[in-house]
Amino acid sequence: RKWSNLENNRQVSLLIDNRHNTTGDFSQASAATVLGSADELQGEAKEVALALYLAKHPYLADFAAAPSCALLQVEVASILLVTRFQNVMEYHFSS
Repeated sequence: RKWSNLENNRQVSLLIDNRHNTTGDFSQASAATVLGSADELQGEAKEVALALYLAKHPYLADFAAAPSCALLQVEVASILLVTRFQNVMEYHFSS
């Protein structure tokens, strides 16, 4: 389903956070929402990225080699960073 959605609309959103699921998260956690467009890597670009990925996660080699697995690159358009629960900063990038 995810791949089908990406084929129809390359716009993506990624949430990255540092929560620990503790009460301190309310005031100390940070979250970044990355907005951009995703494209499947092919050829040499895929091989380079795959080597970097597997250097960090060698135990995922079989997963990454599966025909149903794709390696994507996200061109970042903007990042929304939330800290201290309500402090919001926006960063915008031009292509």
